[in-house]
Amino acid sequence: MNNVLTDQADAGYRLAEQKAAQYFTSLHEQLLNNTYTTALTQDIHLWQKKHIQPFSWLSFLSPSQRKPDSRDAHRYIHWLNVTGKLDDYLDRSISYIYMRDLGKALDSLDTQARIQRVAQDTKAYFMRSNTTHRKGSPNYISLAALYRWAQKENVETAVIWVISKLKNVASNIPKELDSEQAQRKLLKIILGVVLHVNDDMNDETPQVERSERLDAAIRLGYSYGLTYPFIDDLLDSQALTAQEKEQYSLLIRNALLTGIVPDIGEWKGDNLKVIQYVHAELRDAFEYIKNYQRPETQRTFFEQSYVFFQSQEIDRAKKLTNANYSNEELYIPIIIKSSSSRLIVRSVLSASADEGFDLRTFYYGIYNQLADDFADMFDDMEEEAVTPYTYYLKYRDLRPDLINPYELYWAVISYLIHEVYHSDAKTREVILDRAINGLKRCRERLGQEQYNEVMNIFASGQPEFNRLIQQMVRKADDVDFLDKLLRDQVILQLQNDKQEKQDFLDTIRTVREQINIELQISKPGGLPEMKGTLIDAANYSLQGDGKRLRPILTWVMGVREYGLHESSIIPLLRSLEYMHTASLIFDDLPTQDNASTRRGRSTLHQVHNSATAELTGLFLIQKAIGEQSSLNQFDAATVLTLIQYSAEKAEDMCMGQAMDLNAKGKALTLEQLNMICFYKTGIAFEAALVMPAILAQVKEVEIASLKKFAYHAGIAFQIKDDLLDLEGDHQVLGKPAGQDVRNNSSTFVSILGEDGAKKEMWEHYCLATDALNEMPKPISFLRHLLDYIIGRER
Repeated sequence: MNNVLTDQADAGYRLAEQKAAQYFTSLHEQLLNNTYTTALTQDIHLWQKKHIQPFSWLSFLSPSQRKPDSRDAHRYIHWLNVTGKLDDYLDRSISYIYMRDLGKALDSLDTQARIQRVAQDTKAYFMRSNTTHRKGSPNYISLAALYRWAQKENVETAVIWVISKLKNVASNIPKELDSEQAQRKLLKIILGVVLHVNDDMNDETPQVERSERLDAAIRLGYSYGLTYPFIDDLLDSQALTAQEKEQYSLLIRNALLTGIVPDIGEWKGDNLKVIQYVHAELRDAFEYIKNYQRPETQRTFFEQSYVFFQSQEIDRAKKLTNANYSNEELYIPIIIKSSSSRLIVRSVLSASADEGFDLRTFYYGIYNQLADDFADMFDDMEEEAVTPYTYYLKYRDLRPDLINPYELYWAVISYLIHEVYHSDAKTREVILDRAINGLKRCRERLGQEQYNEVMNIFASGQPEFNRLIQQMVRKADDVDFLDKLLRDQVILQLQNDKQEKQDFLDTIRTVREQINIELQISKPGGLPEMKGTLIDAANYSLQGDGKRLRPILTWVMGVREYGLHESSIIPLLRSLEYMHTASLIFDDLPTQDNASTRRGRSTLHQVHNSATAELTGLFLIQKAIGEQSSLNQFDAATVLTLIQYSAEKAEDMCMGQAMDLNAKGKALTLEQLNMICFYKTGIAFEAALVMPAILAQVKEVEIASLKKFAYHAGIAFQIKDDLLDLEGDHQVLGKPAGQDVRNNSSTFVSILGEDGAKKEMWEHYCLATDALNEMPKPISFLRHLLDYIIGRER
């Protein structure tokens, strides 16, 4: 490697070390002179006037006044609003984000005005969410809500792109990493970068410029955010061997020094597949950020990136078994990395220099890091990670020279309030709110007994100051923050989604296996030869690798949602797949779509002939009717209603196919294509949902919501089919890709273009989600079905 580049990078890091050392010296002097406790005692006496209220019997007696568990976000936000606390809650929460993430000073009138606007918008969003989701807890992390925001800001393409990227990241996170935390951090970085860009604009910013900058912010946020799961977390984990970590670190270092991502080369280790995915994603991310840089900011970007990475490497190399680290060795890399992680955001955005932002962000970083390390110290001890807290816990009795990190934390708070933010009252309010909230959460997490033990270790050196702090922990109220609530909700939702998705996939697999067993048509002895031929042909088509989505949907709705006995609806499941398979046989005929492959096998008319295929289709339709008429565990009137409904839908499907054939070679409008698509595809989804509802005799209003869902889900399904026909893999699809072009068929892609088709698919996704929200109770299977429809590869 070029020694000049290395020397320049090292010189940049030494400058960062010098600056961090000066800051550390100032903090150390405060500790030695004990000036921070005097200043903070005065601050807390001023602060407590707003936070310690006299006991109220009303709050004890009135259920509406009792504070609910903040883990129930829906009830908690509602309670804050009812009690008149929501405005202050949002004000301190948004103010904190402006300090931490945007590096703002809260004494600025402009910043205060921006905070108020964001707080008002956030309140309006929560009120809408709570109103919309009266039947259950609102989903604050909703793809539909995200896409609606994208439409408002005209950044649909970027949001569609990032949703696809996040899905791939989630499926490629090594099992040794905490998947939910990794995804949360990535989402947080994307949001932080978008906030930076949004804050740089105002009402005068032209819409075109606004959309372009937000589009770039989403892509830049993802590109920078990838470094957390795929550099920081990956190198901290046990997913790679020591040799692999060394190789991987060298690749990263070379990229930062040269501006060019090197090839993987000869990889020594068993995790090549992981590294290949990570390397490809990070290379694309690196190139995107690099190309976004203006010439005058590119050097700053690379210098700050190297400083950030080098501080992480130095910190990561520490061993808890080494009893000889100096205080400077423990704290200076932390000061550098904790400030660099946010300083680099403006470099990523190629933003102009802002000295005030740089100074505030530099001094603020260690405050956040010490708070996080305090919260994580027991997990860090288990992993034998070196942090100021784990090191102090292990060596405090052997090393009287060691600085107590908890005391340093309070010294940092004093320094920020009085030296960095010039004793501003609003800043004091927010920082002390946050500090007391952190201790309250720690006590709740550990329990009172273990919390007291922790405090005896870290706070016994300042007994009078600690008594005051613990009094605030016990008595102070209104110190909680929105970002903590959302953090808990994101992790909980990611965990729930992961479990629900697994349940969804397990249900599809097990029910599909059951249905496959039930589908085969038996051949009793003594059958005429030609009927045996038709049964063989029908079984050939039924044995293909079908998704069985329609009967699976019917099973889920009938058995899980409506409580019907599984055995009672088996004939209905058969009938749906017989009807669907018959429609595919007809679609594939030379007189219609002229397909050669279906479900990974030759089409029926290729194996036999067109006449046999046509007759087999008719045979399956009659079998379907026979199955429906054998639903003998339901009253006759209900079964008759179902058969009548089924006949109507079969007629509609025939009409849809006729409309499709008539449209070949013609340029269709979007409305015409939607109609054809619904009658060809959406009708089958509707039937799968409505038929079990008919058997369960559910109310018409719920059936109307099911029909609305089926309409939009069906069109989304067809659009995805059209996209797969454009870009899909023949082996994965089980049928030839590019068939629509060969058949000269109008598709969503030919009418709208690829990007337009994706936007239309997401529009129908949102409308289908709206229909689900109208249902009497949430149906997670249908929500995951929607995600499957737009994310599938076949």
